[in-house]
Amino acid sequence: MEYKIKVVIADDHALMRQGLKQIIELEEDIEVVALAVDGEDAIKQSQTFKPDVILLDINMPNMNGIQALRRLKDRNVDAKIIMLTIHDDQEYLFETINIGASGYVLKDAESASLIKAIRDVYAGRSYIHPSLACILVKEYPEKGKLEDVYKKEKLTRREYEVLGLIAEGKNNREIGETLFISEKTVKNHVSNIFKKIDVNDRTRAAIYAYKHNIKKI
Repeated sequence: MEYKIKVVIADDHALMRQGLKQIIELEEDIEVVALAVDGEDAIKQSQTFKPDVILLDINMPNMNGIQALRRLKDRNVDAKIIMLTIHDDQEYLFETINIGASGYVLKDAESASLIKAIRDVYAGRSYIHPSLACILVKEYPEKGKLEDVYKKEKLTRREYEVLGLIAEGKNNREIGETLFISEKTVKNHVSNIFKKIDVNDRTRAAIYAYKHNIKKI
């Protein structure tokens, strides 16, 4: 029997929880193992059910999604975390990036976007809803154009290729297959890229690539 991606949904609105559950469980490879009503409940459910992916609404009572994200990261929970956001939550996006969320999905997005986000983060990729990605690229703070140019010049041709593929959402195995190099070699390139452009996760690396129009050569 094929393994199913285990998901916990945390949202304080019952209709939203149930609606998301119904959408997700139409997929044969994903199952919802628990529903949570706030951040505290999400942490409890994650401890009990050990999910692969947690969907966290940002605005919840008692403990909101950002607080829960921080707690989960502090506890080194293995689950990938997707933030459920509305356009009014834009101010929180940078904070959740810094804490370590793997995905961002708008609540009014099509169901296909949610399913893609779950599968992508489970596979080790980042997922940012396209409209949010545009905001992040436009607004994400820069440290200075001259410094950025210097960073770009330090990247090798192969590192440009790898960074472009990171921006496309590919994981290390897929990058290796695309470039005909080993996964271990890809991992080394990714580590070098992170150091050179001063980021510590794939989401911020992808944002950097978007901002500087870095694409696979």
